[in-house]
This record gives sequence, structure tokens and C-alpha cells, in this order.
Amino acid sequence: MDILIIGSGGREYSIGLALKKDKNVNKLYFAPGNGATDSLGENISLKDFEELANFAKNNTIDLTIVGPEVELVAGIVDVFKAHGLTIFGSSKGASQLEGSKIFMKNFLARHKIPTAAYVQTNEIKKAINFIDTLHIPIVIKADGLCAGKGVIIAESREEAKLAARDMLSGESFGDAGTSIVVEEFLDGYELSVFAICDGENYKVLPAAQDHKRLLDGDKGPNTGGMGAYAPTPLINEDLYNKIEERVIKPTLAGMKSEGNPFEGVLFIGIMVVKGEPIVLEYNVRFGDPECEILMPLLKSPASELFYKAATKDLKNLTIELSNQYAVCVVMASQNYPYKSSKPAEIIVDESVYEEIKEHTHISYAGVTREDGKLYATGGRVLLCVGLGDSIKEARNRAYTRCGDIHFVGKKFRTDIAYQALK
Repeated sequence: MDILIIGSGGREYSIGLALKKDKNVNKLYFAPGNGATDSLGENISLKDFEELANFAKNNTIDLTIVGPEVELVAGIVDVFKAHGLTIFGSSKGASQLEGSKIFMKNFLARHKIPTAAYVQTNEIKKAINFIDTLHIPIVIKADGLCAGKGVIIAESREEAKLAARDMLSGESFGDAGTSIVVEEFLDGYELSVFAICDGENYKVLPAAQDHKRLLDGDKGPNTGGMGAYAPTPLINEDLYNKIEERVIKPTLAGMKSEGNPFEGVLFIGIMVVKGEPIVLEYNVRFGDPECEILMPLLKSPASELFYKAATKDLKNLTIELSNQYAVCVVMASQNYPYKSSKPAEIIVDESVYEEIKEHTHISYAGVTREDGKLYATGGRVLLCVGLGDSIKEARNRAYTRCGDIHFVGKKFRTDIAYQALK
């Protein structure tokens, strides 16, 4: 099987790494890929959807996997399907679940799926009136895609009103924020739940927990994610069942009834409040960094999972998962997430410990290759992934691997998985 992976981050690298070990896979292509994906397959520089579809046809690509949300929201799946190609990902219509927070919140309300109280608006007066009814803190969300940064948790009504004004004026997030959602804050703990879907059937992967804030102790600004671990002990069979019955099943039924059957990755951000699951958000792709820890926990061939979902055949798939835990630590550039940083050469020492060689790996994200050397050129540069028989063992291995990596200005959190290890 020849496979094309759309994207350039650590998520796409990790999918490629899993497929590289898959006996069903012959050759991998990445569009555009990054400076390290060329060690797994061939990078191609095409971005236009029609050109990519023609490449897939001309090179007899058996399956295309779409990593990022931007391409999904823009309709790449629809273009490929119009060419008769097999592609894993959500249609343009279904991708509205992530592409518009207003669509998503209204969808939840229509189908009676539990979520926080909210208003949607493009009028500052309406936003302010609702803010005045809420307890502190208050959540303000830009409607469109903001690379995981379009959510403000305001610690005062004044801060909430300022955030709403900045969004609606276009100052904060441009056109993505000219309509907003104002939402009550839910007090609980957050989980990332992933269902691989084929429009009707689904397979649930181990629940993970992401760490969005830049600094230890969940301080500092929101980021795209500074680390994650899975499976989390903060979920049990009863909670999984509630999520399936109250969220996943009605979501798939609702999307089908509205003419946008959901295929691909349904990523549900769940807040657990007093044992009950409340939907914070949907995404229509793997989380990044969650993908980097879910892929190594998949024991059955990754190609089968993606292909059977893309061909509406999940009912005939049994997936096998590892009984280990995985922890990943994001290493970011000096000025992340505030501004870009100067390129910095990455030096990776060979580990002196056999267990680290065997039970860890690096997933590369914001890197470029020049004259055979890797340089940190993105915000989130790479991820150190550790596996173990306990969360603590996996975490310790991941952090030991971090010690082998050097580039100017590197920074990372030192408390990934702390909630599970309290």
C-alpha cells in the first residue's frame, strides 16, 4: 500500500512513523512534510488540492490521510472523493464541527448533547449582557480556526469584555474572531477522547490528557499543546459508556441526519464535572500532541484502521492496543508562543541507556533540514515520547530523552502527567 500524508507537523510525522513499521505499507509520501519526514518517505511540495489529487492518481496512491484541520475545513476530502480517490478525513460540511464554534455549539444544542451555557454573537452589547450574568471565570471563543489559540479564559468580567471587543473588532484573530461564543466556565478536569469514524461506525481510542498552558502548573498562555499522556486513569468504563451514549452516538446520528455524515477523527474535548461528561469542543483531526502518544499504543496495523474508516468498513475491524502508557514532552523554541525564533541547529546525543533507546523516540515537528543538519524553525520543534508499564515510568523515560536533545533556546514543561501522578 502506498500512502500520502497531508501535513507537516509532529502529528503527521507520528502517523508516518507508525505506518513505516507497518508491513502493509510500501511507500510513504508527505505533502509538504518537514525536515525530518524525508527519513520516513518522500516529501512533495504540492499544496493545491487538485494538483495533490492528480498526484495521488498518477502515483497510484492507495490511501491519503489528512492531518491538519485547515485542509479539512477547506474541503480537501471533497476534492479527492470527486476524483474517486480513497481519503481518510472529514468532508467540508462535517468539518464545520471544528471550523465554526458557532456551528458546533448550535449542533450540540439541536441534538441535546451536554455542553456549557453560551451565546453566539457578533454584537458587543449582546456579549456584554451575557457576560454580566456569568460567574468568574468566563470563556470567550473566536468562531473560526485560530491554531488552537482562539480561546480566552477571563479571570474578571472586565477582561472578558475586553477579549470580546478585541475579537469582534478583528484585532485578536482577524476574521476568525468577528463572531464569537461567550460561554460559562466549567469546573472539572479535561479529557481528550478520540473516535475513529466511518459515518456510522466508530472505534474509540484510549483517552488522553493534554497540557495546553506554556508553563508548569498550568500557568501562562494557551499553546497548541506542551505535552500529553495516555491512557489516563481519570476515566473509567462508566465514563467511557456515558461519552459513547451521550456524545459519540448522537453526534454521528445527528451529522448523518443533517446530510454531513462524519468520517475521520472525531476529537472530543470533554470536561468531567462531578462525574458527568460535558462537551467543550469538537475537533475533526487528531490532537497534536495526543496523536504522538496514541500512535505508539496501536498494536494492530495503523494502515488497517485508516483504510477501513476511509472505506466505511470499521464494523469489520478489531483493533489491538498496547497495555503500556505513553507520555510525550514538547520541546519548543525560545520565543514560543509569542513570536518566531531564530533558526537553531538541533544536536541529538545518542542515549547511553538501552531502555531509553528501546522505549523512547522523537517525533519531529517544526524542523527543516539544511546540508544534512536539522534546525529548529517552528514554535513546537519536536516531541520526546516515552513508553512504560506505568505513567511514571513512561514520563521518566520521556524526560531522560529530553536531556539528549540540545538547541539554543529550547524550553519545555517539567510536569507533564502531573494530574495522574498526584
